[in-house]
Amino acid sequence: MRRGSKAGWAFAGPALAMLTLFFVVPVLLAFLLSLTDFDLYALADTADLRFIGFGNYGDLLQTPLFWKALGNTFYFVIVGVPLSIGLSLGAAMLLNGVASSLVGFFRTALFAPVVTTLVAVAVIWNYLLHTRYGMLNYGLEALGIDPVDWLGDPNWAMPAIILFAVWKNFGYNMVILLAGLQTIPNDLYEAARIDGANGWDRFRHVTLPGLGPMLLLVSVLTMAGYFQLFAEPYVMTQGGPVESTVSVLYFMYEQGFKWWNLGFASAVAFILFVIMFVLTAIQYWFAQRRGAA
Repeated sequence: MRRGSKAGWAFAGPALAMLTLFFVVPVLLAFLLSLTDFDLYALADTADLRFIGFGNYGDLLQTPLFWKALGNTFYFVIVGVPLSIGLSLGAAMLLNGVASSLVGFFRTALFAPVVTTLVAVAVIWNYLLHTRYGMLNYGLEALGIDPVDWLGDPNWAMPAIILFAVWKNFGYNMVILLAGLQTIPNDLYEAARIDGANGWDRFRHVTLPGLGPMLLLVSVLTMAGYFQLFAEPYVMTQGGPVESTVSVLYFMYEQGFKWWNLGFASAVAFILFVIMFVLTAIQYWFAQRRGAA
């Protein structure tokens, strides 16, 4: 091995060791656990632990609540991710045109929800969305619209959680996209104006290509975060009404820590990991085809 290679491995070694310890090993252990019937009885006495192969996966695919949770999670991701990224991009573009002396203030104000405690703001949003006393319904009544049971109606509970999650998280992507916008040379915009490009053309041919790597980053991070939906329904709806806000992670939590079906819960976790891995790989493949990665 060459001297330079040894130095490279020496610098990368600690990071690779941490990655192996906290990522590779837990994934492998979760997979092995999912091949057993590890439950409360096995937790008390490991002699009760049995290897059942892919039995948990077969049972999981025949569980209606799992498919319901998977559908709810995809609904949350498909609606929430584009909405979050779109609002983040819009806010970043607005801040990019604001006077430099005010950018810091607005950036801090819009980023503040990201660093606030999720449980605390979820409780506040419970009051905002309250059917009788919530400020949101007061606003609707002022417009002549009947109040909405945001968290008690199966048709509105998930949209309400999406609205809360987008408000809570869009500031993180906004900061990243704002940094990306500030790296795009103004000369490109000036050249586009001289060529007669309107605002939409400049956005499509200058802004979006210039933000390609940043958009890939925020889309991967946002998708991964939204697939791990748990705290919002846990605090705001407890998975209701009529299981309309049960997510895959919430379903896994109940199986693992409410019913102590830890092998079954590990199968849920591994399926979620595979789904996220495949979708992330598709995003990278699409970005490479588009030349954004």
